[in-house]
Amino acid sequence: MRIGEVARRAGVSTRALRYYEEQGLLSSERTTGGQRIYPDSAVERVTLIQQLFTAGLPSRTIVRLMPCIEAGTATPEVFELMDAERA
Repeated sequence: MRIGEVARRAGVSTRALRYYEEQGLLSSERTTGGQRIYPDSAVERVTLIQQLFTAGLPSRTIVRLMPCIEAGTATPEVFELMDAERA
């Protein structure tokens, strides 16, 4: 799925998607022409990222949380991180 389609479906700008990539929150593949191609799951991921930003979490924290969210597990370090963010 191209960047414009992901942006439209997720309700964000293409600029936001590029920022998410720069921050390591989202990844894409490139066509031979250099265009970004995202998997269908990117829309759900962007929606989650938006929710975490709305909750007040900075991108550096979201990057650290994503592996736990994807795995469906939490570590003591993640709980400490979230406690620190709440404080």
